[in-house]
Amino acid sequence: MPRRQPPLALPPLPVIKASSLRDLKLRVNIHDVVARTVALKKAGGNRFKGLCPFHSEKTPSFHVSSDKGFYKCFGCGKAGDILSFVMETEGLLFTEAAETLAKRGGFELEYESGSGGPTREERSLRQEIFDLHDLAADYYRQAFRAETPHGIYIRDYWIKNRRFTLDLADEFRIGFAPVEDQALAASLLKRGFSDGALRQCGLFFVRDGAPLTSQTMRPRFRGRLMIPIRDHQGRVVAFTARQLDLTPADDPAREAKYVNSPETPIFTKSNLLFNLDRARTQAKDGHPFVLVEGQLDALRCWSVGLHTAVAPQGTSITDGQLLLLRRYHPQVECFFDSDAAGQKAALRFLPLALQAGLEVRFLVLAGAEKLDPDLLFLERGLAAYQEMRAAALGAMEFAVQSLLPNRLSAGAEQKTRAAQALFEIIAHAESDVARASFINEVAQLLRLPVSALEHDFRAVLARQAGQARFAPPAAETATAATPTHSANAHTKGAESHLLYLCLHDERILVALSTQLPHEWINASTLAGRLLDRFLAEAHHNGWPGRDRMDELLETEEEKTLVANLLFENPGDEDIGKFASDGLRALQRLHLEPQLRQIELEIANEQTNGDVHLFSLLKQRADILRQLQNPPKLVLAS
Repeated sequence: MPRRQPPLALPPLPVIKASSLRDLKLRVNIHDVVARTVALKKAGGNRFKGLCPFHSEKTPSFHVSSDKGFYKCFGCGKAGDILSFVMETEGLLFTEAAETLAKRGGFELEYESGSGGPTREERSLRQEIFDLHDLAADYYRQAFRAETPHGIYIRDYWIKNRRFTLDLADEFRIGFAPVEDQALAASLLKRGFSDGALRQCGLFFVRDGAPLTSQTMRPRFRGRLMIPIRDHQGRVVAFTARQLDLTPADDPAREAKYVNSPETPIFTKSNLLFNLDRARTQAKDGHPFVLVEGQLDALRCWSVGLHTAVAPQGTSITDGQLLLLRRYHPQVECFFDSDAAGQKAALRFLPLALQAGLEVRFLVLAGAEKLDPDLLFLERGLAAYQEMRAAALGAMEFAVQSLLPNRLSAGAEQKTRAAQALFEIIAHAESDVARASFINEVAQLLRLPVSALEHDFRAVLARQAGQARFAPPAAETATAATPTHSANAHTKGAESHLLYLCLHDERILVALSTQLPHEWINASTLAGRLLDRFLAEAHHNGWPGRDRMDELLETEEEKTLVANLLFENPGDEDIGKFASDGLRALQRLHLEPQLRQIELEIANEQTNGDVHLFSLLKQRADILRQLQNPPKLVLAS
């Protein structure tokens, strides 16, 4: 018998040529890239603005400069170029973002390897895990359709127990994880997936340090119904596995009704919603998202024609998931189970939704004590949804009903407690108009004077503001609502100030490369490291120009800083004077600590140190002379 070949070892990730990246950025306009996600409006010149896709806001503070090729939000501080935008909004790595843009624009990327594109062996770890999950989904799907006792069982369970159709199973690639099986591991090993991908994909239990074989790779999912989880691009990134009678007793999670994939390099459950890839194309005015609790609820909605249903991944809804929803449509209807747990989850969802800028309604069915979306739509179809929409509760009506079910007979103390809880919810709404509207609505529902509620609400806001005042400040927070066009906007640090000027005027960069001593630069700061690197490049190799600057940027933090500085325009001030001010500031920062140290040594010098004392006095005089005659930057004409 021939020996089984070991898994192929993957070579390093291919590197896209810098010239190819530069050509890609020149060909693809950042406006066209951002406009796929953000509704942009003209803001003068070659600038555009819209609502930021990275945080909740009512007033547009997200700006795009089509001539510079950068974006910046003056609300949350996010900034970057077309590649960083695609990386952020689509969850891609750098190479993947470049390849995605190139594919959309019909552009051929060139790689340092000279291969003209990545081969199977050159896939990134993330791409490997994407491919691996796609193959696993096919494998589970084949087990679901197999003419075996277990295949017949799982289809019977799907049709008779869950009361779904086989067409729906085909559409969503519903599968079955065999009870005792090594074939999936053997198949993936044979295909040559890397050790890293197989260990990190989440489909197997593998002991640390154990060699990878079909025997050592124990399947995480056994004897369970398999529901593929797709990201917003439609790629399978994880699975939800439903317990069955076939689930073996030695399954570590045997008693768990549902088991999800663990978080992996391609799956973060708090940033993903089940069925969003399909629902986002259906959501529009008159057809809001419908948020349900579980995947099977969402599948039931889809089966009856309600195609905008989405569900969290077995956890409480998160602000990241709601911001993802708002990116595609601002209206959401919440339809959770009507039991106590479901209503508590809905109430927790409300302030997060208001903070994300979503318009929220809650679906109810008159006269029904217990509502289960799966059973309701199974029995009554889409007509039940239309009936619930007609009786849907607004945000405050739902909140009041949940907090004070007997509001018509409630006493003053009960109303006071309910009002305080409502204030905490309303405070999450960013719009003053929305807050005022909510206060008026609460006044009507609780039959209280609007003026009294407004007074108490202002007290809540004041208390929250007082707490925020004493909270530790964020390390890097952009607070400006609009762009700052001033050359002295970056004087928090002399290095940052000079880097800003260098990026906007190449003459200053060239002049500083010969007139700013290397030892004056504080390279422990991000701006200092970049300034030092840019000046060295200009002095030794000649400045390559702003279009080729990416070749000198090594980290995402560096790219973000450069994008921030590039996005702001100098005013009409004398930019050369500001550069001289920065140069003098660096001189003082370098020399003054030395002067203080010398003077301390002079004060401590004893009689046996005459020669040394003379040297110290000479050094002090030299430093004082330099400080009294500060440098002035000389620009080439």
